Amino acid sequence: MLAATQDLASAVACRRCDNAVVTDSTSGSVDLSTIERARLAIGGHIRNTPTWPSLTLSEHTGVSVLLKCEHLQRTGSFKIRGATNFVQGLDASRRAHGLVAASAGNHAQGVALAGTLQGIDVTVVMPVTAPLAKANAARGYGAKVVLYGESLEEARTEALAISARESRVFVPPFDSDAVIAGQGTIGLEILEQVPDVQEILVPTGGGGLLAGIAVAVKALRPSVRVIGVQSSAMDGVCQSFAAHRVVSTPHERTIADGAAVAGPSERTLALIERNVDAMVSVGDDAVAHAIVLLMERSKMVVEGAGALAVAALESGAYRPVGVTVAVLSGGNIDVNLLGSIVRHGLVEAGRYQQLAVEVSDHPGELGRVAQAVAEAGANIISVNHNRDAAGMPVGVAILEFLLEVHGKAHFEEVIASLVTQGLRRTDAGGARLSTAGALRERHND
Repeated sequence: MLAATQDLASAVACRRCDNAVVTDSTSGSVDLSTIERARLAIGGHIRNTPTWPSLTLSEHTGVSVLLKCEHLQRTGSFKIRGATNFVQGLDASRRAHGLVAASAGNHAQGVALAGTLQGIDVTVVMPVTAPLAKANAARGYGAKVVLYGESLEEARTEALAISARESRVFVPPFDSDAVIAGQGTIGLEILEQVPDVQEILVPTGGGGLLAGIAVAVKALRPSVRVIGVQSSAMDGVCQSFAAHRVVSTPHERTIADGAAVAGPSERTLALIERNVDAMVSVGDDAVAHAIVLLMERSKMVVEGAGALAVAALESGAYRPVGVTVAVLSGGNIDVNLLGSIVRHGLVEAGRYQQLAVEVSDHPGELGRVAQAVAEAGANIISVNHNRDAAGMPVGVAILEFLLEVHGKAHFEEVIASLVTQGLRRTDAGGARLSTAGALRERHND
């Protein structure tokens, strides 16, 4: 897998390989001037997204934190910037052949819309594991969607094969000067919107967004620190940054699917090494918590990859020292996945807790315990009345509650309150209680 990924990166870096049409401007020449030209080229096609303060993260970190709301961009992510700049650079003959791209979702949507707006036929290849919402969105923007392979690397292999068979122009997701320059326009906007910014945290997959923002920022404000944030499940850029060479990681499932890339290209790594100050990674638990925090406190729906920068701040994986901007790179989250992510985030935050209570199997016991839980300030999400547990004495039942509380400390307060109201701790621990009647039944048995 690793060798195949490295061979694939080499194929993308050349103009033509095995008849696949891979187009790019002069290689390795991304600088401030190319980013400024990109801004002019894409200006009529993208939104200048807002930068919004986060009081919650500011209080949590002790510094002013603002959110660069690229999830409000057209197609729901930053990818439209690079894709549009790439397409704008194609001549008529290459446009006539059509485009093909590989993506877990956001790049697919960006290429689909960028091509459709220019009247270009577009095919996108997505892994079979890609979120349904992203595949449907790509179709909605006018692309033909091909589902292929379990990973982004396998989808990219198929996209290159389609490019070779049909002479379509392959649009790289990050290994392209034009794409990197388009993403770098976000850096120009941040500096204009937050003139006193001192640190910028950027979600990172293959490094195109990070490289582009870092080039723009360092050219204009070298003192501003730029930090890349990856999913710890696939942290190829982090490993490459530490090793000073391209390192590819095997495919792993992560809720940050938009950043599930094996590693950087030689091009993006070179730019990152020159312009990025640090790399950090965060786990899925931190990402889930960040998604919930953004929904509850900032009223923003952000996908896993888009929440990476906030996850780094909220979890303490990165501790800022000055005015900080966290880039929210995308908001294309699968609604079906959102529910499970929210539940997971609530569990990790200690706001969903399990409570088991042994009661006498008599009328009124459930109501009595439920009333006690309510008086303690907890909310019952679900309850299971179990009379058939192994070893259960005759006349005793177990009430299994899922409670919503403010956090772990509140749950301990709830337990303490229930104990004072006549429930007793059993040998199973602090989350296992018993009524006096149940204890008598057990003793008599």
